[in-house]
Amino acid sequence: MRQRSVWRTPEGAPVSCAEKLKVLDQNLAEFKALAQDMMEDAALMGCDIEQVRDVLKTAVANLSVRYPNK
Repeated sequence: MRQRSVWRTPEGAPVSCAEKLKVLDQNLAEFKALAQDMMEDAALMGCDIEQVRDVLKTAVANLSVRYPNK
């Protein structure tokens, strides 16, 4: 059984709403699957996997939120 992520509010309290947790966990699973596909495609095309990993890290670090944090 995989360990579930603990999602937190800006104040540090754990998110407890089951529906919110379900959506967050599903989004994370989709993100991981897409990132895995990208890594495998890059490997098959002969790319440097560490460079691909760095590109993904940078892409995530540069994401912005369109909505204010409540």
